[in-house]
Amino acid sequence: MAVETQAHFHKRLGAVGRKHAAMAQGYTTQVRGDGLIVVKAKRGKARRFFPVKGLAALILGFFIFKAFMLASLGEITYNERVAKLQQGTQIEQGGAYVMQLDVITQFIAGFLEPLT
Repeated sequence: MAVETQAHFHKRLGAVGRKHAAMAQGYTTQVRGDGLIVVKAKRGKARRFFPVKGLAALILGFFIFKAFMLASLGEITYNERVAKLQQGTQIEQGGAYVMQLDVITQFIAGFLEPLT
């Protein structure tokens, strides 16, 4: 039998504390083939500071909006309206920069044209 020291005891105590903290976040149980019930802590999801999926959905929605406008107005009318925005205030010029035609918008508009 091994000699139990206070250092070993504190090491085991720390392991029990970490396991308890992990189990507090949720756990699953499984019955193995030999009938032993095994409890495992659920792994927590890594939380991001910023919702990347939400930002991606917002950008995709904006490109779809631009494509719908392009498909419904036509390229000539769309470019005329963007040119009119470029003559306006700084905010309108910023809007014109964002709304100008790009490859992604034209690609999506190609799919939307038959629908409009």
